[in-house]
Amino acid sequence: MNTIREISCDRITRTVKELFIKANTDLGEDVLSAIKRFAESEDSELGRYAMDAIIKNARIAKDASLPLCQDTGLAVVFVELGQDVHIKGDFNEAIQEGVRRAYRDGYLRKSVCDPISRENTGDNTPAVLLTDIVPGDKMRIVAMPKGGGSENVSSATMLLPSAGVEGIKKHIIDMVKKAGPNPCPPIIVGAGVGGSIEKSAILAKKALLRPLGEPNAVDPRLSKLERETLEEINKLGTGPLGYGGNTTALAVHIEMMPCHIASLPVTVNIQCHVARHREAII
Repeated sequence: MNTIREISCDRITRTVKELFIKANTDLGEDVLSAIKRFAESEDSELGRYAMDAIIKNARIAKDASLPLCQDTGLAVVFVELGQDVHIKGDFNEAIQEGVRRAYRDGYLRKSVCDPISRENTGDNTPAVLLTDIVPGDKMRIVAMPKGGGSENVSSATMLLPSAGVEGIKKHIIDMVKKAGPNPCPPIIVGAGVGGSIEKSAILAKKALLRPLGEPNAVDPRLSKLERETLEEINKLGTGPLGYGGNTTALAVHIEMMPCHIASLPVTVNIQCHVARHREAII
C-alpha cells in the first residue's frame, strides 16, 4: 500500500516564486550554447552582431539579477502532480501567490490585464495552470514566463487530414515566414500535432520545454520533420532580430498524439530567443 506524502502550500508558493525570478533573469545554458554555435556559421555581419548582443545581454542580466527582457511574460505553470501527494491547503492559490510574490519581489513587469477593459490586474495573476496527474509522491513544477511578442504570432488551426506531413511542414514554415522579425528571432518553434484543437496547443507549448535542439526521441518521423523544417526556416532569410541571415530559428520541436479521423489539428507556438523556463521537483 502506497503512503501519502504531504506537501504544504507554503513550500509550493516559495518554489514558484524562486522559479519565476530565476527564469526571468538567467537564460538557460542550452539556449546560450545554441546561440553561440549558430553565430559561428551566421553569414550576416549584422546577424552576428545581434547574436553577440543577445549573449552580452544574457550575461549582464544574470550577473545583475535583472530581467532578460522588459516583457517578463504571462506566467504559465506546468505541474506534474504525483497521485500519492496530499496538498495541505489551496493548491491553485498557492501557485497564484507564488507568481504574485515573484513579480512583486523580483521587480518584474506586470503584464496581465482584462481582455476587454485592458485594466491591469496589478500582480501578473492569474497564471495559466496546466496540471497532469502522474504516478508517485513528488510534484514537478515548471515555470514558463511567455512573452507577448512571440505568443502573438502563434496559431492554432485545423488542417485537412489529406495535408499529411508535407502540409504540416508547410504550415509551420508559413507561420514563421508570416511572423517575420516580430517574435525577436532567432526563435524556437514548438508545434503540436493531433489531439483536439486545445490539446494541440498544449502539446506545442510543452514542446518548447524540451532541451534546445534535442530531437523527438519517441517518433523518428517527427525528429526527421523537425530537422527538415528547421533547415527550410533558416532559408527564409529573416535572420537574427530581423537583420537578415541564415539563423532565423535555433530549433523546431514537435510533439504529437492521435486525433479524430476527420481532423488534423496543428498548433504552432513560437518562442523568442529568450527561451525562459525553470523547473523543480519537490
